[in-house]
Amino acid sequence: MAMAVGTKSWASLSLLLLLLLFVGVMVRVQKDEISESRNGETEQLQSSNNSTMAARLDEDDVLNEHAVSDPDEIASMVEMSIQNSTERRKLGYFSCGTGNPIDDCWRCDKDWQRNRKRLADCGIGFGRNAIGGRDGRFYVVTDSGDDDPVNPRPGTLRHAVIQDQPLWIVFKRDMVITLKQELIMNSFKTIDGRGANVHIANGACITIQFITNVIIHGLHIHDCKPTGNAMVRSSPSHFGWRTISDGDAVSIFGSSHIWVDHNSLSNCADGLVDAVMGSTAITISNNYFTHHNEVMLLGHSDSYTRDKQMQVTIAYNHFGEGLIQRMPRCRHGYFHVVNNDYTHWEMYAIGGSASPTINSQGNRYLAPSNPFAKEVTKRVETAQSQWKGWNWRSEGDMMLNGAYFTPSGAGASASYARASSLGAKSSSMVGSITSGAGVLNCRRGWQC
Repeated sequence: MAMAVGTKSWASLSLLLLLLLFVGVMVRVQKDEISESRNGETEQLQSSNNSTMAARLDEDDVLNEHAVSDPDEIASMVEMSIQNSTERRKLGYFSCGTGNPIDDCWRCDKDWQRNRKRLADCGIGFGRNAIGGRDGRFYVVTDSGDDDPVNPRPGTLRHAVIQDQPLWIVFKRDMVITLKQELIMNSFKTIDGRGANVHIANGACITIQFITNVIIHGLHIHDCKPTGNAMVRSSPSHFGWRTISDGDAVSIFGSSHIWVDHNSLSNCADGLVDAVMGSTAITISNNYFTHHNEVMLLGHSDSYTRDKQMQVTIAYNHFGEGLIQRMPRCRHGYFHVVNNDYTHWEMYAIGGSASPTINSQGNRYLAPSNPFAKEVTKRVETAQSQWKGWNWRSEGDMMLNGAYFTPSGAGASASYARASSLGAKSSSMVGSITSGAGVLNCRRGWQC
């Protein structure tokens, strides 16, 4: 009897073990099936992603092969050569808290290279709404050449600026770009030279014609020459014949929402910055102008009355050594000249004709030693009986070494309101505000 019970118990135990083993095997099989299913889904997802990427690469033709959208990639690609630091200003920690509202908006950010597009939100004055390529992708210029102005190579500056879509254009390395023909830009572009030592020199220079929303920042532009009588491309779908150009560093023609900031400009065949033919909504700020005769022309001619709509802010610039006249020379429109440092002129600083409104506020004017060139202002080829009604005023300007400003007009508040674009700071702050004028010493990981 005992043996029978033991046999039954052993049979029951064996059956239980077999049942547990079966359950274990089924669970393992199920897990394996789940694992295989997940692996299959992962492989399918990876395949889908690869197919999507391949499709996108197929869709993006050569026009976009140098456009990228990852700020970290830009930060890793764009390095400034330390060997060239002697050519640039070493501002160090003094670059922060200068009272310059543009610079204090972005320059204290040590991650400025990862936040490049923040610059577009730092504009002031009449050109404050110029967003440039803020809403587009980054384009890295890798090639300094300009062999074919009709069919520019991808990677060149010309190839970048003619594209139809918004682009924020940066430079992979230091370079000197000698343009064969005018660099004819398309709308919604930023040329951002920060992080590299970029010169546009010894050839044609920048033309902004019948377009809108352009930012030019951080370039050395010098020794520009007349070019032309050649075909030049202005967009992916258009090129045309260009007659002889004037040889301006930056020529603004029939355009609006333009911001020219933190450039070093000198020694060109005609003007350094000229704006004509109905251009408006322009800010020219933080630039360093040197060694030039006719610095800045704003207004096409006395007879071209469409320039009455022109509004230009000239702020925080340093007008330095070797300058003679036209800082600026104005026609028709409304001009706010605010918190600039004038340390050199030979003939005059601010001139005009055709009844422009000039609002000079908080500038520092240092007259030359020549006793016959102390006057800041000049009415060009106009009798006093005419210009005495023009609205020109000096408010809070600092006059040094015998400098004087000849005001005129009744000072109509409505007229000066149209020539006011930002609050002027005390002229005693001009030295600090303009201490970083020109191209900045920007290195990755440093305050700019």
